[in-house]
Amino acid sequence: MFESAELGHQIGADSYEAEVPALREALLEAQLELVQSPRFAVVLIIAGMDGGGKGDVVNLLNEWMDPRYIQTHAPGLPSEIDLERPPMWRYWRELPPKGKIGIFFDALYTEAIRDRVFERIGNAELDQAMERINRFEKMLVDEGELVLKVWLHLSRKGQKKRFEKLQKDPATRWRVTKADWRNHEHYPEFRRVAERALRQTSSAEAPWGIIEGSDFRYRNLSLGKTLLSALQQRLNNQGEEALPVTVPPILPRIDSLNVLRCLDLTQSLGKKEYQKQLARWQGRLNRLSRRRKFGKLSVVVVFEGNDAAGKGGSIRRVTGALDARRYRVVPVAAPSDEELAHPYLWRFWRQLPGRGRLVIFDRSWYGRVLVERVEGLCAEVDWLRAYPEINDFEEQLVRHHTVVVKFWLAISKQEQYQRFQARETTPFKRFKITDEDWRNREKWELYEEAICDMVERTSTQVAPWTLVEANDKRFARIKVLRTLCERIEEALERL
Repeated sequence: MFESAELGHQIGADSYEAEVPALREALLEAQLELVQSPRFAVVLIIAGMDGGGKGDVVNLLNEWMDPRYIQTHAPGLPSEIDLERPPMWRYWRELPPKGKIGIFFDALYTEAIRDRVFERIGNAELDQAMERINRFEKMLVDEGELVLKVWLHLSRKGQKKRFEKLQKDPATRWRVTKADWRNHEHYPEFRRVAERALRQTSSAEAPWGIIEGSDFRYRNLSLGKTLLSALQQRLNNQGEEALPVTVPPILPRIDSLNVLRCLDLTQSLGKKEYQKQLARWQGRLNRLSRRRKFGKLSVVVVFEGNDAAGKGGSIRRVTGALDARRYRVVPVAAPSDEELAHPYLWRFWRQLPGRGRLVIFDRSWYGRVLVERVEGLCAEVDWLRAYPEINDFEEQLVRHHTVVVKFWLAISKQEQYQRFQARETTPFKRFKITDEDWRNREKWELYEEAICDMVERTSTQVAPWTLVEANDKRFARIKVLRTLCERIEEALERL
């Protein structure tokens, strides 16, 4: 794979000086068009062998283009905050908005490659890491982002020559560390592992471009032209539809398999028994949250349900059992302009809890397959591909010791009507009812179909849905508390 990048390509100084001005002008024009018409973001991943010039080209792009619209990220080793969340979290939250260029250098791939070289992980773990990156990059491409990946390569001889040159000059000696020389001793292993990683992640959606890094002029021009070509192609709408998103179709649903119609909504709980059960389960939840081992977990609780199903009341019974310093409630409304400029999961990635903390989502990322589907707020292909993306997201959370508990609060159509009427006639409840609630009610059957598809496709072994019979609010609240306690207890036992 790397043979063509070890041919010793060189460009003379005169030729280089002649080409750079026109290239810089074209890059700036393309960048300005991107800023003025922010239809997509650019995710530029720069990786490669030590000494290949990664830092130099990042500085160069900021010099050649307008740095106000470039976000540069060089994460380095994970911080303590990063380690409390899934490995991809520190990249999820740094994604650029539409109209900007995000440069990730020495990121995503570097850590896994080094871990494999020094045998901290095996081939299976490396392959799993690459597969996670593949899914992440495909999601970005499906969201319309331009993903460009460049590997700056050096031969072993070229790497040694560059290190010696930098070390010889007092002004650049600091750039060569003991770690660089240690990595150089393992050059054959780095090359072998890098080839494995690149082959697995050079996909149709996001292929790798390999550039020889021994001659800085050749390297700079090659990278600049690669970025320019990709930008111009997308800005001219060429190839934008070349990679259609393929998703499995939704099969017709048989009414007898409708999970919502199988629920017994007549279940109820008397007031005295409710007070007894409430004290029992709130106390249990409080004690669980104060256990020492709880500090090794994170908890994400998702509340979805029909309008007026009682999500707010259930959430208050959960938070009433907890130390306010341990939880956060995230109410989810229509996305802001900033959120619309990023992939739809971005605003939820940013809210993930650290160790020993709970985050409660009052509505969630499932809006993509519910309200956005039913109301036509996104294309069919977008909500169809959301199912595997959501499953992957939740699986990463669970793999990183996050307990994901998902509740759907279900009520009958008649019960909803009565609650709507009560809200309109009760002064302190009128703020809870809007014209949109009545309009959504007219699409009850469409929402019911979307809910059934959601449960079927996203109720997984690691993050199952709990369907809560909520015609009786007291019964629903106790079921929520009991389920949450049981799921946390199961997770604690596995530690």
